[in-house]
Amino acid sequence: MKQNKKIRLGLAGCGRVSLYHFESLKKLQHMAELVAVCDPSPEKVAAAVEKTGAKGYKSIAEMLASEQLDAITLSTPNGLHAQEIIQVANAGVNVISEKPMAITWEDGLKAYTACKDKGVKLFVIHQNRFNETMQAVWKAHQEGRFGRIYMITSNVFWQRPQDYFDKVASWHGTKALDGGAYYTQASHYVDVIQWLAHSEPKSVYANLKTMARKIETEDAGMAIIEFANGILSSMNVTVLSYPNNLEGSITIIGEKGTVKVGGTAMNRIDHWAFEDKKPEDETIRNASYDTSSVYGFGHADNYENIFQDLNGGEPALITGEEGLKSLKILCAIYDASKQGKPIVF
Repeated sequence: MKQNKKIRLGLAGCGRVSLYHFESLKKLQHMAELVAVCDPSPEKVAAAVEKTGAKGYKSIAEMLASEQLDAITLSTPNGLHAQEIIQVANAGVNVISEKPMAITWEDGLKAYTACKDKGVKLFVIHQNRFNETMQAVWKAHQEGRFGRIYMITSNVFWQRPQDYFDKVASWHGTKALDGGAYYTQASHYVDVIQWLAHSEPKSVYANLKTMARKIETEDAGMAIIEFANGILSSMNVTVLSYPNNLEGSITIIGEKGTVKVGGTAMNRIDHWAFEDKKPEDETIRNASYDTSSVYGFGHADNYENIFQDLNGGEPALITGEEGLKSLKILCAIYDASKQGKPIVF
């Protein structure tokens, strides 16, 4: 019987999102060991070392030179992901990138190609696919319960006050490192839409605006996506919801079923109706869960899926190819808004 080895993992970027990675990895100590962390901030490295017991470094280069690693997770600013993916791939190490894998299409392709050329695996973190609510939707989808899907809509109505962007050394709200609300706040929702649509985009139109925050990127926007299979999709995104996060939802409207997964992070079944009734429909709301975080609780399952792949098991659900699918739509949203006309593929 094959004995799975314990994955030796490094993590780059010890900011806020890293805490969710640390908690998830703690649950998966039987599968992986976090042996190293790095960040240019000595204070953040020290806090991460104290929390995890991993060795601390100031850079990816230093971490790669000092450790034998199977994979490195990138929880760094968005605009650094592509160059860091290439850096890690060139060292022959597998890469787990937080979303998005890049903030330009060209950089995303370069990162993906580098991993292919070096024979390493690339995974992208999209933990919301692993929410129990979304897994229930996916099961219904795979069983054909929706019939033909007509529309998939999403609302991301969150609150990010000015001081979120004004914190010392904050990269949020910058074009170079953040990219915008669709990249930072709504990437997971773009991913879920394209996952459920299961089709290439045909056209994308968007109108993005900076209405209230003093930042370089948008704080509100609307996007319309038409897929090649005829599905229409709309996305409304803002960080101006007063006074708190209001909604992070996805609604699927089909000929034989309609579902809305709401809450602040696709964590609550708000509507579940299908032509074909099944016993599990009576208890479907048990899939709902409470969360005070927009990150949800899918990171551990996302990691488990990746570690199984790295140990020769079933291919991971969200590979570099999947990351490129959502990146293609994200980049088109920004291009369409900038050009003031639809992007047609």
